[in-house]
Amino acid sequence: MNILNEMRLTVDSRSVNESYVRVAVSAFAAQLDPTVEEISDLKTALSEAVTNCIVHAYPESVGRIHIITQLFDSGLVRVKIRDRGCGIPDVKQAREPLWSSLGGERAGLGFAVMESFCDKIRVYSNAGRGTVITLEKTIQGRGQ
Repeated sequence: MNILNEMRLTVDSRSVNESYVRVAVSAFAAQLDPTVEEISDLKTALSEAVTNCIVHAYPESVGRIHIITQLFDSGLVRVKIRDRGCGIPDVKQAREPLWSSLGGERAGLGFAVMESFCDKIRVYSNAGRGTVITLEKTIQGRGQ
């Protein structure tokens, strides 16, 4: 599996940047000629990951969100979303549907949504040091 192309993007953890990241990554992934459904799936999962950084990683400040997008000759799109925020104390618990560290009106479905729209997700986190979420989706349709 060879990398065809790679894009790096860094944005502030501001809610206005969530839509920008979605559009930038989906436009970049368009090189693989995805179907409308595939690009929509990728955008939805990416929105959840970036929103997690905005809401949870930097709850009382603005930090940086780093996105690396890689396209592979196999049709794989790999997106790494990294922050240097507060981290997730218990990743297993955070991945449980309906659990939210903020409680209240939060649905706690972010990771479940990411998992349902991607082929694979990985989450690495260290309390006080940040989190890396890796989303992988293989483009099957090639525009069909």
